[in-house]
Amino acid sequence: MEMEAAMTKSLRERLVGAWKLASYQELPVDGADPVEPLGHHPEGIILYTPDGYMSAHIARPDRPAFVSEDWFAGTLAEYQAEATSYIAYSGPFHVNEEAGTVTHEVFVSLFPNWSGSTQTRRVELEGDTLRLSTASPIHSGGRTVTARATWHRAPPH
Repeated sequence: MEMEAAMTKSLRERLVGAWKLASYQELPVDGADPVEPLGHHPEGIILYTPDGYMSAHIARPDRPAFVSEDWFAGTLAEYQAEATSYIAYSGPFHVNEEAGTVTHEVFVSLFPNWSGSTQTRRVELEGDTLRLSTASPIHSGGRTVTARATWHRAPPH
């Protein structure tokens, strides 16, 4: 009965909630081996709210702490390590049920180039497993790749 109820919900309704990252890979379009730019066990969370907002955060698990407790007193090396080991953005989202995609309207992003952009993701949703991949290739680390993240529904807290 529970499975039938899940199947009658729209993709948008099924996306709403908190999801914890299981894996993040980038697949080079030239056929080279997949890359894990944030390590083998990255940490992350993506949230979809009922009122149409989302927030995504992905990080290397082994990020070094700043020497200072003052975020604005970091060294250039600390800022570089911080920015290259974390992906974060938030804004409204829209689902295209027929295409099986979700579009994130980026309001704010750690990567300034994404602010004001739209990021479309292909959605595969099976039970409590969500797979999001870039709808078209992106540039990352000097390569053209398709990014793919696998998430598991976070238990109620």
